[in-house]
Amino acid sequence: MSEFGPETFTPTALVAWLAELGVIAELLEPGVPMPTVELAAAAIGALPEQIVKTLLFRGRDGQLARVIASGPRRIDREKLVAITGLDRPKLAPPEIVLEATGWPAGGVAPVGSPQPIPTYSDESVMEWDFVFGGGGTELTLIRISPADILRLTSASVARIVETPPIPQHDTTSPSQGAQIAP
Repeated sequence: MSEFGPETFTPTALVAWLAELGVIAELLEPGVPMPTVELAAAAIGALPEQIVKTLLFRGRDGQLARVIASGPRRIDREKLVAITGLDRPKLAPPEIVLEATGWPAGGVAPVGSPQPIPTYSDESVMEWDFVFGGGGTELTLIRISPADILRLTSASVARIVETPPIPQHDTTSPSQGAQIAP
């Protein structure tokens, strides 16, 4: 067992490593590929907001940052730069993702890596008692508590995602020129 992750990076080794650390986690294998948040949520009967994506960003100088966010939300690049200090961050290419995290892109677990990676979690992840993150492949997820993710990764928690736009409502009234049907 490694301090940072399982000895071998497979879904079953991940869950065994977590159990050795006293973490209650469940491996889910619904039998269908789950390359998107929507497909993952549908496959296991969860809300899309409970699916967390684990993304690896790389700065221009090669520095890395692991970012954990609620699935349907987009990462705000300006907030990412402010929080991580990365210079011009971009998503890391698949080969860097595999090398740094031990997991293939599309199945990156929110915990476990061959070496420590600076990790940042969006605060919305903390709203749940448990979340579902990558389980090592596009066919697997792990059910884990956000508190355990933070403890195992030493993640910093901040607002990293884009703020959703405020819905625009029709504020016209009959006195402002709206017509009322007879």
